[in-house]
Amino acid sequence: MEYNILVGGAAGQGIETVSDIFEKTLNGMGYYVYSSKDYMSRVKGGHNFTQIRFGDSPIYSHWPFLDLIIALDEKTLNLHRNRLKDDGYILCDISIGDEDERIIKIPLMNIAKSLGNPRMANTVALGATLKLFGINYEPATDYLNERFAEKLREGNIKALKEGYEAVSEIYTMPKTSGEKNILINGNEACGLGALAAGCAYYSAYPMTPSTSLMRFMARYAEKTGIFVEQAEDEIAAINSAIGASYAGIRAMTGTSGGGFSLMVEALGLAGVTETPLVIANVQRPGPATGLSTRTEQSDLLFVISAAQGEFPRMVIALRNTEDAFYQTARAFNLADEYQIPVILLSDEYLSDCRVTTKPYDFDKIIIERYWAEKPSYEGMFKRYKLTSDGISPRIFPSQYENVYVLADSHEHDEYGHISEDIEIRNNMVRKRMKKMELLKEELIEPDYFGAEKPELLLIGWGSTYGPLYEAIKMLREDGIEAGALVFGDIWPLPQKKLLHYCDIAKKIINVEQNYTGQLASLITQQTGIKCHGSILKYDGRQMDSYFIYKAVKEGDYR
Repeated sequence: MEYNILVGGAAGQGIETVSDIFEKTLNGMGYYVYSSKDYMSRVKGGHNFTQIRFGDSPIYSHWPFLDLIIALDEKTLNLHRNRLKDDGYILCDISIGDEDERIIKIPLMNIAKSLGNPRMANTVALGATLKLFGINYEPATDYLNERFAEKLREGNIKALKEGYEAVSEIYTMPKTSGEKNILINGNEACGLGALAAGCAYYSAYPMTPSTSLMRFMARYAEKTGIFVEQAEDEIAAINSAIGASYAGIRAMTGTSGGGFSLMVEALGLAGVTETPLVIANVQRPGPATGLSTRTEQSDLLFVISAAQGEFPRMVIALRNTEDAFYQTARAFNLADEYQIPVILLSDEYLSDCRVTTKPYDFDKIIIERYWAEKPSYEGMFKRYKLTSDGISPRIFPSQYENVYVLADSHEHDEYGHISEDIEIRNNMVRKRMKKMELLKEELIEPDYFGAEKPELLLIGWGSTYGPLYEAIKMLREDGIEAGALVFGDIWPLPQKKLLHYCDIAKKIINVEQNYTGQLASLITQQTGIKCHGSILKYDGRQMDSYFIYKAVKEGDYR
């Protein structure tokens, strides 16, 4: 049993307060929660909303059909009423709405004004929402105490209680799971994975939707001993992170597509100097500024080939909050071992979605550093020594007395001295690119779920994981032998499961959040396999499981 509600209004009306406290209350009671945001790039006005889906079993995606709409303005009512179920309800102020029998009108603004602050109308709505579901308001008061400064706490608690008394219970709540889970979004999970991996330096310039990753790192900087630098721009951010890594510190930078574009030349610097680096690219629609608060998966082919020249790198697409934690931690070890940049591809949808997740197992995180032993000689160190596997011994400057380490953005010899010698150039390119062959042995195959021998195979990557998981379940309930492969490791491209299931399936459909079907292009380039069609979405809003299910059932793909 589950419910799906929407909280909507203009920026500045406190939508985040209502949704945040309601989600925390549900999670604390033992329910599974999945919330997603849709917000405009403005401080005040416009139309924003949060969808909260919750129930007694795990939830993997948002859902289009609503049981309750909490409308803090009339625009919310008008825009989303068509998604309300026949037995659903709308909670709103007495000043808006019509005579629809599904509308529950209460004096949100009047109550708030009587308490001395009209902005507390959102808290009145929160109290009413709790009562509609028969949820005790006491836990919510604790969260209000945490959220508001002392002078605002008393008024908001009164507003909560008055909203609670203004309506009657309507919904029957499902039984709780009884489990104690955490509630976390993708950027927080990514940041937590970085801290668990021993990241000691994070440098970034604020760019939605990656900014909350920097805020998370800054929030825990003092407790964890990490240094967080808000750089003057993305160029400075990546270069300082490279410098920190060169000096022996585990370093990371984060941005979105536009910022990553500025980082591209420095990405090549990490490549030629063989400096470990983890980069989070939290995607949003482009080109240029694009839709700065929306979601897309349009940077895949860009990050695989970013920066002039050829050098090894790894690209990992984060699929959900659990994946974001463990894969981020893994990325640091891979970057260290192979002395390469590792790019984490997330997106606005995953970064902002808050999901009930089992507490992470920190015992699974092993920090692996790869340092060379002290050399038997003094003087210049062969930092780029030619080796059979392409991985040169690595030390950092001043690690050993009287042993010196060079780095240069030009092509160089084994010591790091600039060289234009043809033989040296050929040897260095071969040495660096050898790592790609070793890296292929580290690849994690995509997750597969569905029929053992699928007639229909859906292929996706990153945050399409949850929607695909639920879509496959619905398709199989309809008697369709379907399955899905969802890639996490995406460059180099793992191929074993791909070749296996593509050989079985009669129809292969690519599912992506972009216009050109970038994963399908990559698969064709690497394996020769061609998809029979694509289900694509590029309006800045994440596809849900029903969107995929409906497209398959109606043959709505190209």
